[in-house]
Amino acid sequence: MPLPLLILAGAVYLFLWHQWRTTTLTRECRWRLDRSVAPDFWRCAVCGAEARGAEPKDCLRQKR
Repeated sequence: MPLPLLILAGAVYLFLWHQWRTTTLTRECRWRLDRSVAPDFWRCAVCGAEARGAEPKDCLRQKR
């Protein structure tokens, strides 16, 4: 019985670690698809950054 629980705990830990390592979005990033400009135009509702193509996975906000 303890072995399956250890395997499950390890799997959950690896999943959470993978999610943490593969995303660079901050809590402030709110990407919205704005089709009034173009069919693939994305705008951040918080900082106003703009991108075209697939939904951005990185924060495009300018560093200060």
